Amino acid sequence: MGKNRLEAFSDGVIAIIITIMVLEMKVPHGEGIETLVPLIPVFLSYVLSFVYLGIYWNNHHHMLHATQKVTGPMLWANLHLLFWLSLIPFATGWMGENHFAAAPSALYGVVLLMAAVAYRILQQLIIASQGPDSILKKAIGGDWKGKLSSVLYAAAIPLAFWWQWISLGLYVVVALLWLIPDRRIENVLRSTDP
Repeated sequence: MGKNRLEAFSDGVIAIIITIMVLEMKVPHGEGIETLVPLIPVFLSYVLSFVYLGIYWNNHHHMLHATQKVTGPMLWANLHLLFWLSLIPFATGWMGENHFAAAPSALYGVVLLMAAVAYRILQQLIIASQGPDSILKKAIGGDWKGKLSSVLYAAAIPLAFWWQWISLGLYVVVALLWLIPDRRIENVLRSTDP
């Protein structure tokens, strides 16, 4: 299978996930601005999750751009990643509807951590399939952002039961960390073009 088909399928699934997530925001009854106030936690959790899905979509695109061939294990690893991303609307809705309570916030972190693990598995399978001169391996180097993200998620999950706002702050920090443009793959691809 060509990588274009894998990328198109993944793009479609992520678009559906975002659509499902926005449909979970219920329209309030009433016409006054005050009817929107109870929706603030739901909206904030939606914004955070939208940013995360955008980050995954962008990084997935760049990762596949550095991929030369698609293997069977990569297909399954990609489905594994999409599985965890597909749980984001549920975790987002539960967290927002319950005003960032402990258990929903911890579950949100579990979903984010598992998505990060799944992404890393896919990344490693791509690197393994490309051999010792892997373009992706050259691009990501030590992958400090990926490793730090997983550590912060792992810390945020138990913190949600004692200090929810610190836990949520860590989720925001990871999102901000990835919002900073990461040109590693683009730079390596540019340097290898004839």
